[in-house]
Amino acid sequence: MPIVLLVVRRTLLSIVTLLLVSLIIFSMLEVLPGDVATRILGRDATPESLEVLRTELGLDRPATVRYLDWLGGLVTGDLGKSLVSSRPISEILAPRIFNTLLLSLYAFALYLPLTVIPAMLQALTRDRAPDHALSVVTLVLLSMPDFLLATILLLTFVLWIPVLPAISLVDASSSWFEYLKAMTLPALTLAIVMAVYAVRMLRDNLIEVLDSDYVRMAELKGLSRARVLLRHALPNALVPTLNVTALNLAYLIGGVVVVEKVFSYPGFGTLLVDSLQLRDLPVIEATVMIAAFVYIAANLVADIAAILLNPRLRTG
Repeated sequence: MPIVLLVVRRTLLSIVTLLLVSLIIFSMLEVLPGDVATRILGRDATPESLEVLRTELGLDRPATVRYLDWLGGLVTGDLGKSLVSSRPISEILAPRIFNTLLLSLYAFALYLPLTVIPAMLQALTRDRAPDHALSVVTLVLLSMPDFLLATILLLTFVLWIPVLPAISLVDASSSWFEYLKAMTLPALTLAIVMAVYAVRMLRDNLIEVLDSDYVRMAELKGLSRARVLLRHALPNALVPTLNVTALNLAYLIGGVVVVEKVFSYPGFGTLLVDSLQLRDLPVIEATVMIAAFVYIAANLVADIAAILLNPRLRTG
């Protein structure tokens, strides 16, 4: 019952947060100089032609009316049409979201072992050579920008060890093997970027949990070191790391612009950049709202997972 109340409370809070995000993004786009009509017709457009196009696009209506219409369509699943191409936004978003979703799943699958295995090795060998070596590696990677890491991986696996493509271009006609090859380098880049933030936290949490009384009691009862680590220590050490993982999930959806640009991957982040350049307001609003929804949902899942993994939180 407490978990049900938590879900209901968090869901209501998430809905309010999404409404605030929609209002903020709509207001911010409204105060930007110029509009899409000017972008389409160019600087040499006459005031009369601009006025006609603004009327055709509905830009002459009050901002409040346009916001409420857009919000109503968003609730009912109608994202509207692109002001630049006049295509339904759902048709534009669908292939980009599909590509980014595949990339995110691949990156997250790599992220889990890249986080858990080094953290466990460091916790078991703390203050010894393996722990110090892995700490240096994570610190170096932590200070490295996304594009630099992506460039190093490109040089390594495209020039020095030519096993992967330099450009990750895929489309509807690409096979699953072509998708896998195209996504490997960007997914590995994303996984490493996410893992370096979580490894250090999980390592410290594991060390703290391994020093706790209930873990020492489990060892005194004769349980193997592996069972104590995997069954008792790791689930409790994962709880504080879940919030970092939730932020990483949101980063996968909305913050992969740099990585997608480096590898020319046609995903969600690239679409957002292109829409900003074209001032295609409906597409910008839709992409930002989707990213906000994923961010809020990821944090909600992290909160619920923390309750399920930690018996003390469940009983509380």
